[in-house]
Amino acid sequence: MKATLRTVRLVLAEPLRISRSTMASRDAVWLTIEHEGLHGHGEAVTSVYYGLDADTLQWQLYESGRDLGRFPDPESALREWSAEDGPPDGRPPAVTAAVEAALLDLCGKRAGAPAYQLLGTDSGITEGGGTNSGAEVAPSAATARTIGIVPAPHAAAQARALADAGFVLIKVKAGAPDPEEDLDRVRAIRAAAPGARLLLDPNGAWSPDQARQLIPRYAELGVEAIEQPVAPGDPEALARLAERSPLPLIADEDAVCLEDVRRLAGRVHGVNVKLAKCGGPRAAVRIAESIAGSGTELMLGCLTASTLGLAPAVHLADRARWADLDGHLLLADDPWTGIGGADGVVRASGLPGLGVRERVARANGPREWHAGSAGRP
Repeated sequence: MKATLRTVRLVLAEPLRISRSTMASRDAVWLTIEHEGLHGHGEAVTSVYYGLDADTLQWQLYESGRDLGRFPDPESALREWSAEDGPPDGRPPAVTAAVEAALLDLCGKRAGAPAYQLLGTDSGITEGGGTNSGAEVAPSAATARTIGIVPAPHAAAQARALADAGFVLIKVKAGAPDPEEDLDRVRAIRAAAPGARLLLDPNGAWSPDQARQLIPRYAELGVEAIEQPVAPGDPEALARLAERSPLPLIADEDAVCLEDVRRLAGRVHGVNVKLAKCGGPRAAVRIAESIAGSGTELMLGCLTASTLGLAPAVHLADRARWADLDGHLLLADDPWTGIGGADGVVRASGLPGLGVRERVARANGPREWHAGSAGRP
């Protein structure tokens, strides 16, 4: 197998301000795995919060590409890569997720099957590259669309445009220094899009005392659920808050991996699973299975990324109560296509693999190496 890397800059249509930062762009590293004339693609994006810069991603993906050289085919590589104990310790989950996505894409193309069929069961990959899954209907879901910390009139205009486009779920960022500013923004959005379901995400900006005071006020405004209201690092505090909350509380930064989720299952109302933090689609499936029947429901989230980065989660979208898969919709120019979303619904295409394609070949060509070679890109 041959692995290729390419790094590109993803620019947002407008800067996204959340409680802890403002982002106008981020880098994406694309991994392509080639075998017998077919190509599988995956994406990892930089993140200050997760300590991932472009150099780190490039090096880690390079090392992962070398590791793939020991496998005779992508099916055997995917079986080991998706094993329950996971790849070697020390590899960032975002890198694991990108490699698994590229392998799923390649294996799906070899089998003539979409990725959601390969994800139907833990043993979905067969020796010959076929699938054991009987899934027939391509997953789809109404996705939330994020409105950042912006002035209330701008938020209202965004909400009105989103409702007109077909969005029924809007996620509102909160955590401004003045809590009344957040409340004014939600009121403006509610007035502009009265039929929309609203999620609120302070990204851990509130103290427990603030959360106890503010959550009932958002309940009065018809907010459906709140993500990570308090600072991560004390999941017990989040669980205690959820026990008495008039609104469902969803753990995000406190629910990174399967172990975190098991501690919170039945104690919070939801967990936000992002492939870049849990380690990929198979890890997300294991998390979904672990919370089944616990009273804790699944939210599928994302980082701001291209369609390529979002596609693996879209193939799981029908498993979630809440889908927040709008990262590609925040970009000024999404270089990939294939999952939709502009009308408020993301859809797996049903084509083999991830079902995505690059819109335009980029001028800044990739740096290449063969899996198992000694040279660094």
